[in-house]
Amino acid sequence: MSIFHSINTSGSALTAQRVRMDVISSNMANMDTTRGEFIDGEWQPYRRKMVVTQPQGNHFSSFLNKAMGSSTKSDGVKVTEIKEDETPFELIYDPEHPDANDEGYVAMPNVDPLKEMVDLISSTRSYEANVTTMNATKGMLLKALEIGK
Repeated sequence: MSIFHSINTSGSALTAQRVRMDVISSNMANMDTTRGEFIDGEWQPYRRKMVVTQPQGNHFSSFLNKAMGSSTKSDGVKVTEIKEDETPFELIYDPEHPDANDEGYVAMPNVDPLKEMVDLISSTRSYEANVTTMNATKGMLLKALEIGK
């Protein structure tokens, strides 16, 4: 195990949480966008996006250590996919809207601002915790270097 392993692990988490915050910002910015994508000759509302993460470390040494009964170390996290939420669109009655259907209903994006804010707070807290972990690790490494002098 490298002395920089914990810094690399925290760094991967910081990257993943930053991507998550960017996707949440995109969702919030498009929560009223009724013309997100043109499919089959019709405009579709913006569809909420979600970040999928998974642990890193799907390499041979992690499988070998697990098979031998050794404790396996975590290699951090990585973003594997940004997928669309398949929740149905909400229909709002607004016959004056340019995107209203024949009955006067407008399909609105499936973005829930409350859900997005909860996700944003969670992501922000995780980001802050990883910064704190990285700073603590840096402090320990600096102390170890001072002792060797």
